[in-house]
Amino acid sequence: MARLVLALCAVAAFAVSMPATATAQQTSEAMLGGNDGGSLFTTYCASCHGKEAKGDGPLAENLRIRPADLTVIAKRNKGEFDAVKVHRIIDGREPVKGHGGSDMPVWGDAFKNSGTGYDEKSVKARIDAIVDHLKSIQAK
Repeated sequence: MARLVLALCAVAAFAVSMPATATAQQTSEAMLGGNDGGSLFTTYCASCHGKEAKGDGPLAENLRIRPADLTVIAKRNKGEFDAVKVHRIIDGREPVKGHGGSDMPVWGDAFKNSGTGYDEKSVKARIDAIVDHLKSIQAK
Protein backbone atom coordinates (compact mmCIF):
# COMPACT_ATOMS: atom_id res chain seq x y z
CA MET A 1 0.00 0.00 0.00
CA ALA A 2 2.84 2.35 0.80
CA ARG A 3 4.35 1.75 -2.66
CA LEU A 4 1.00 2.59 -4.22
CA VAL A 5 0.72 5.86 -2.30
CA LEU A 6 4.29 6.78 -3.24
CA ALA A 7 3.67 5.92 -6.90
CA LEU A 8 0.48 7.98 -7.05
CA CYS A 9 2.26 10.88 -5.34
CA ALA A 10 5.05 10.66 -7.92
CA VAL A 11 2.56 10.73 -10.78
CA ALA A 12 0.72 13.69 -9.23
CA ALA A 13 4.01 15.51 -8.60
CA PHE A 14 4.97 15.00 -12.22
CA ALA A 15 1.63 16.44 -13.32
CA VAL A 16 2.15 19.47 -11.09
CA SER A 17 5.66 20.06 -12.40
CA MET A 18 4.72 20.15 -16.09
CA PRO A 19 6.23 23.25 -17.73
CA ALA A 20 4.00 26.21 -18.52
CA THR A 21 2.70 26.63 -22.04
CA ALA A 22 2.55 29.93 -23.88
CA THR A 23 -0.58 31.73 -22.72
CA ALA A 24 -0.64 34.10 -25.70
CA GLN A 25 -1.89 31.36 -28.00
CA GLN A 26 -5.21 29.76 -27.17
CA THR A 27 -4.83 27.10 -29.82
CA SER A 28 -5.64 23.50 -29.14
CA GLU A 29 -1.94 22.61 -29.24
CA ALA A 30 -1.08 25.23 -26.63
CA MET A 31 -3.89 24.03 -24.39
CA LEU A 32 -2.51 20.49 -24.63
CA GLY A 33 0.98 21.60 -23.69
CA GLY A 34 2.21 20.39 -27.07
CA ASN A 35 1.00 16.85 -26.38
CA ASP A 36 -1.51 14.80 -28.29
CA GLY A 37 -3.87 12.34 -26.62
CA GLY A 38 -1.48 9.42 -27.05
CA SER A 39 1.37 11.32 -25.41
CA LEU A 40 -0.88 12.49 -22.59
CA PHE A 41 -2.07 8.90 -22.08
CA THR A 42 1.52 7.66 -21.92
CA THR A 43 2.46 10.37 -19.42
CA TYR A 44 -0.53 10.18 -17.08
CA CYS A 45 -2.27 6.83 -17.59
CA ALA A 46 0.14 4.14 -18.81
CA SER A 47 1.80 3.58 -15.43
CA CYS A 48 -1.44 1.95 -14.26
CA HIS A 49 -3.37 1.09 -17.43
CA GLY A 50 -0.34 -0.02 -19.46
CA LYS A 51 1.26 1.21 -22.65
CA GLU A 52 -1.43 -0.54 -24.73
CA ALA A 53 -4.23 0.44 -22.26
CA LYS A 54 -4.93 -3.20 -21.37
CA GLY A 55 -4.84 -2.63 -17.58
CA ASP A 56 -1.36 -4.11 -17.21
CA GLY A 57 0.85 -1.14 -16.40
CA PRO A 58 3.91 -1.47 -14.17
CA LEU A 59 1.92 -0.32 -11.11
CA ALA A 60 -1.16 -2.48 -11.79
CA GLU A 61 -0.11 -5.33 -9.49
CA ASN A 62 0.34 -2.92 -6.58
CA LEU A 63 -3.17 -1.49 -6.81
CA ARG A 64 -6.08 -2.61 -4.67
CA ILE A 65 -8.31 -2.81 -7.76
CA ARG A 66 -6.74 -3.79 -11.07
CA PRO A 67 -6.99 -0.99 -13.67
CA ALA A 68 -9.53 -1.47 -16.43
CA ASP A 69 -8.70 -2.62 -19.95
CA LEU A 70 -9.49 0.63 -21.72
CA THR A 71 -9.50 -0.95 -25.17
CA VAL A 72 -12.88 -2.60 -24.52
CA ILE A 73 -14.89 0.39 -23.26
CA ALA A 74 -17.16 0.30 -26.32
CA LYS A 75 -17.40 -3.49 -26.29
CA ARG A 76 -18.57 -3.44 -22.65
CA ASN A 77 -21.15 -0.79 -23.60
CA LYS A 78 -22.88 -2.68 -26.46
CA GLY A 79 -20.54 -1.24 -29.08
CA GLU A 80 -20.95 2.40 -28.07
CA PHE A 81 -18.07 4.54 -26.86
CA ASP A 82 -19.64 7.05 -24.46
CA ALA A 83 -17.13 9.90 -24.74
CA VAL A 84 -19.02 12.09 -22.25
CA LYS A 85 -18.92 9.41 -19.55
CA VAL A 86 -15.27 8.59 -20.25
CA HIS A 87 -14.42 12.31 -19.99
CA ARG A 88 -16.22 12.56 -16.64
CA ILE A 89 -14.40 9.47 -15.32
CA ILE A 90 -10.99 10.84 -16.29
CA ASP A 91 -11.83 14.31 -14.97
CA GLY A 92 -12.87 12.74 -11.67
CA ARG A 93 -14.38 15.86 -10.16
CA GLU A 94 -17.94 14.67 -10.76
CA PRO A 95 -18.81 11.19 -9.45
CA VAL A 96 -19.92 8.79 -12.17
CA LYS A 97 -22.47 6.12 -11.26
CA GLY A 98 -21.00 2.68 -11.69
CA HIS A 99 -17.39 3.85 -11.76
CA GLY A 100 -16.59 2.36 -8.37
CA GLY A 101 -14.24 3.90 -5.83
CA SER A 102 -11.89 6.81 -6.10
CA ASP A 103 -8.73 4.80 -6.76
CA MET A 104 -7.91 6.77 -9.90
CA PRO A 105 -6.32 10.22 -9.55
CA VAL A 106 -8.62 13.19 -10.12
CA TRP A 107 -6.97 14.41 -13.31
CA GLY A 108 -9.28 17.40 -13.68
CA ASP A 109 -7.92 18.84 -10.44
CA ALA A 110 -4.36 17.73 -11.20
CA PHE A 111 -4.36 19.49 -14.56
CA LYS A 112 -6.06 22.62 -13.24
CA ASN A 113 -3.89 22.94 -10.12
CA SER A 114 -0.63 22.11 -11.86
CA GLY A 115 0.68 25.65 -11.37
CA THR A 116 1.07 26.06 -15.11
CA GLY A 117 -1.82 28.42 -15.69
CA TYR A 118 -4.30 25.85 -16.99
CA ASP A 119 -7.88 27.04 -16.95
CA GLU A 120 -11.03 24.96 -17.35
CA LYS A 121 -10.84 25.23 -21.14
CA SER A 122 -7.29 23.85 -21.15
CA VAL A 123 -8.20 21.07 -18.72
CA LYS A 124 -11.11 20.09 -20.96
CA ALA A 125 -8.86 20.10 -24.03
CA ARG A 126 -6.31 17.79 -22.37
CA ILE A 127 -8.97 15.35 -21.18
CA ASP A 128 -10.74 15.47 -24.56
CA ALA A 129 -7.44 14.54 -26.23
CA ILE A 130 -7.09 11.50 -23.96
CA VAL A 131 -10.73 10.54 -24.64
CA ASP A 132 -10.12 10.82 -28.40
CA HIS A 133 -7.07 8.61 -28.04
CA LEU A 134 -9.04 5.99 -26.10
CA LYS A 135 -11.78 6.05 -28.72
CA SER A 136 -9.17 5.43 -31.43
CA ILE A 137 -7.81 2.29 -29.73
CA GLN A 138 -11.09 0.48 -29.09
CA ALA A 139 -11.05 -3.24 -29.95
CA LYS A 140 -13.10 -4.10 -33.02
